[in-house]
Amino acid sequence: MLLMDDLNVINDMNIFNVLSEAIQVLASCGCASPGLDAEVLLSACLKKDRTHFHIDREQSLTEHELQEFRRYIERRRSGEPVAYIVGKKEFWSLPFEVNKHVLVPRPETEILVEEVLKLCAGMKAGNLRILEIGTGCGAISVSLAHELKNAQIIATDISQEAIKVASRNAQINDVANQISFLSGNLFEPVSGKFDIIVSNPPYISKKEYDCLPSGVRDFEPESALLSGADGTAFHREIIKAGGIYLKPGGWSFMEIGAGQKEMVEYMLNESNLYDSIAFRDDYAGIERVAIARRVTTGG
Repeated sequence: MLLMDDLNVINDMNIFNVLSEAIQVLASCGCASPGLDAEVLLSACLKKDRTHFHIDREQSLTEHELQEFRRYIERRRSGEPVAYIVGKKEFWSLPFEVNKHVLVPRPETEILVEEVLKLCAGMKAGNLRILEIGTGCGAISVSLAHELKNAQIIATDISQEAIKVASRNAQINDVANQISFLSGNLFEPVSGKFDIIVSNPPYISKKEYDCLPSGVRDFEPESALLSGADGTAFHREIIKAGGIYLKPGGWSFMEIGAGQKEMVEYMLNESNLYDSIAFRDDYAGIERVAIARRVTTGG
């Protein structure tokens, strides 16, 4: 067996056998995608694309490679996200470094990027000032900068470690000259007014947090997930701050959690700061993005 201490059968440990054993191990502990996870982890160990596994299934692993793969599988079996084990995650078809200081970027957050870009398609990107609140690994800001070559972006995060990760990701993706990363709580380090405020804020309530899968609750940063009793504490702050930091006619984009649409819509209307309020579903049919325009008069 792959996870036994006896490695005397190393010559028989080819890619096919190793993957088969790893998939069995991960499936037996309830892993949702054992085949994919095993392939991604082996790819990281061998530094080869996953397509290689289907071409040369008889290639044997060295003892060092097998030992490293064993450690990876043990970490995954304990619930640690694959992205943390390999230290990277793709988002918007771009590579991002991730570690325990930042959330693993989710595919549904690409909906947020899509909606910002949809708006910007009709605007002069060279005049755009964009503010991201709670940048994490920088996935949103880096993706926007990659698509909007002349836009200038400020991105904040309360975690200095997250700012370091985001800054490295901007360098990796050649957009560091477009983004200023600032450490501080919400709008604390920010001045001036913006055309767009975008945020994927924490939106998990305390009750929901206690029910999260252990792979999320035990490994990803609590401060990037938990947001008060009903999960909308940060949305309230961002909505309120729009009156200060958004230009008249500027736009706010926020990711929201399942079931939060009515509460967020109420807060937007109650503030008297916004019009053109709309929501966008993700591809699972869950209302995922709140969109609103700063009123041009009053407010």
